[in-house]
Order: sequence, then C-alpha cells, then structure tokens
Amino acid sequence: MKNVIESQQFDTATTQKIFDIADRFERQKENCMNGKIMACLFYEPSTRTRFSFESAMIKLGGAVISTENAKEFSSASKGETLEDTIRVVGNYADVIVLRHYEKGAAQKAADVSAVPIINAGDGTGQHPTQALLDLYTIKKELGYIDDISIAMIGDLKNGRTVRSLSYVLGKYNKIKIFFVSPPDLKIGQGIKEYLTRHDVGFSETENMEHVLSQVDVIYQTRIQKERFESAEEYGKYKGKYVLLPEHISKIKNKSIIMHPLP
Repeated sequence: MKNVIESQQFDTATTQKIFDIADRFERQKENCMNGKIMACLFYEPSTRTRFSFESAMIKLGGAVISTENAKEFSSASKGETLEDTIRVVGNYADVIVLRHYEKGAAQKAADVSAVPIINAGDGTGQHPTQALLDLYTIKKELGYIDDISIAMIGDLKNGRTVRSLSYVLGKYNKIKIFFVSPPDLKIGQGIKEYLTRHDVGFSETENMEHVLSQVDVIYQTRIQKERFESAEEYGKYKGKYVLLPEHISKIKNKSIIMHPLP
C-alpha cells in the first residue's frame, strides 16, 4: 500500500496491524521517522487534522514542512495545477499529506506523485485516516468492533468522515448502522449498496431520539455550512440535531459519544 486514498483499502488484518503499532507507540517513544520529511499540503483549512499529522511526525523523530491554505498561499494562486504542485513538492519530502476541497483530488495527486500520498480529506470524498482513528477509538473504548451498533447523525450527504467510517466498518461482522439525517442530506446510494454487499444492516431515519437507546456508539457530526451553496440553504438544517443533557438518560450505560470535530 503506497498511498492512503480511501477506507476501502483497509482489510481487518491490516487495520489490526496498524492498531498494534499505535498501541506500541503509546507505550514507548520511537524515532522511526528520523531523517524523513513530511509535507502537509492543505488547500482547505483544518487546524486539527494538520496538527495531528505534524505532531505525530515530530514525535516519531521526523520533520515537517507545511502550508495551511495552499489555495491562496502557494503557486496554485498563480495557476499551477495540483499535479504540477505534487511533482514539485515530492522533491522536498518523503511523504505528502494532502487536504483538498475537490473530491478525487487525492487520487489525482497519487497518479503523478513519486512519493506516498495520504488523503487528509478531499472535498465531499473521503477521510480515511479519520476513519482509522475513529475505529481505533471504538476498539479502545468498547473493547471490540464486531457486533456493534452505531448511529451516524447529521449531514451524511456531504460528510466524508461518515462515508469513510461506513466503508471500513463494512469489513467487520454483525455491524448495525442507523443513519440519522434530514431527507435531503441522506447517505449516498453507493455506500448503501456497498454495505448491502458486505451484509451490514442499516436503516435511515430523521428521528435521532428514537435510535439513542439502541446503539453502542453515537457518532455526531455537524451540518457543514461550507458545503451549501447559500446561507439560506444552510439555514434549513442548522441546529437540526443537537445532543443535549436530557438525551443522555436515554443511551446505554456503556455507550460512547464521538465527534470528528470541530
């Protein structure tokens, strides 16, 4: 696996191997990235994702070069294509972490890159490393992944974290997913077909409160203002799903609440 582009790349054996390495890194300091340089090329602002990658690289002994708003503060502002930028940046770094506003940008970059590309989110496409982190959190908090039920709540049409997590959960057994969203922001048909092929049970509803008592994981996401064409359109859905203290009494004692942030 040279590049990390989408969640479908990860089978359960590969995922477990990554989790084992992550467990080891939590217990002991390692300098396995000593002498390596990571380039964070972010065309879309994301403080948390960028800092996550950068702090990890530094903790592992590597170095970082980065730009948080490459759309304005890189040669892209002069008309340089993504492909040409990747070709150039690859001369400075051993790996490129790419965040882009365009769906499919990570694959376009990988097609021309001499160094590995890690997709840190491409428009309404995917965010595979977030999915791995979410899965790792579920495993650590619940102790298992097979046979869980999860509610995915919010803007499921545009939510790349929901999409990526759904794909990777499809590799496990006895998974049940409750998709909670307004009708116009439902999860895509392609994901539902994927889940059906992998024998993952799922249902769709607008009613968040109805599913809270049935799930082990509540995966709350925001309505993404930047994905709407107008403020009026966004206003239709803003505040649609808010998890309040009174909802907590309805969930299982050992259930966990997660959010991809911000």
